[in-house]
Amino acid sequence: MSMTRLLCCLALLLALPLQPACAGLLQDRREARQLEQAGIRVLRDIAYGNDERQRLDVYLPANPGRGPAPVIFMVHGGAWVTGDKDNGSVALNKALRWVPQGVVLVSANYRMLPDTPPLAQADDVARALAHAQQLASGWQADPSRFVLMGHSAGAHLVALLDAAPEIATQQGARPWIGTVALDSAAFDVESIMQAPHMKLYDKAFGTDPATWQAASPTLRLEQPGTPLLAVCSTRRDDACPQARGFATKGRSLGKRVEVMGVDMSHRQINHELGQDNGYTRDVERFLRSLGVLRL
Repeated sequence: MSMTRLLCCLALLLALPLQPACAGLLQDRREARQLEQAGIRVLRDIAYGNDERQRLDVYLPANPGRGPAPVIFMVHGGAWVTGDKDNGSVALNKALRWVPQGVVLVSANYRMLPDTPPLAQADDVARALAHAQQLASGWQADPSRFVLMGHSAGAHLVALLDAAPEIATQQGARPWIGTVALDSAAFDVESIMQAPHMKLYDKAFGTDPATWQAASPTLRLEQPGTPLLAVCSTRRDDACPQARGFATKGRSLGKRVEVMGVDMSHRQINHELGQDNGYTRDVERFLRSLGVLRL
């Protein structure tokens, strides 16, 4: 082998561990360029607690419109054990779609398993919400016009706050105007744990029936509260039945609950929201009904 070829091989071998990091850096730069071109300013890693996971990002219009803006408060998924607020599928498409329409987007991290169980994660989300509401006026946003949105485990957490708003009140949060739960299959944790289920639920909810009940939005729901949209994948066996069970309980209490079944994967429900498609426009109809987007 020639010296030149040997050096080339060594260079490739040395570069291999760097490839994921380089790819991530290039992706970050692409996303930053897209946001800049759309006139979106990002405030990153605002602390709402002492843990490094207790951070939130804020996506702001570079030129705010007249009057305080509504806020969409996004909570990532990841089976209560992984995920991050600045993953492209969590915030980017939603920011590119809605911030230019005069909406402020907040994307929050929270502590996760194994150290922080879902009920404590809900406390983190509530604490992040309270902090965002406190800072909202400085962003020219309206602290009384927040919509909670979450995907997967994040959808479970925002649905839990919707069903049991006292969790949020105890962390200093003010009322919000609506909730969008993107493909949660955990509205009734107790029924999941009493039937054959994936191991991830054991890691999240353990063996104590009291915990199952406390972590179940359907079982915690006792008052009408604010409107909720539950988007669910018709490709999954459990997501839409769980959402319909919550809707039945909510409607019996006079709550406005909409269930939107979509022929999309669990990932697509998050990633494609904010793209120019019929699914996004259907979610936007719900947001418009709350006065969040312009008619």
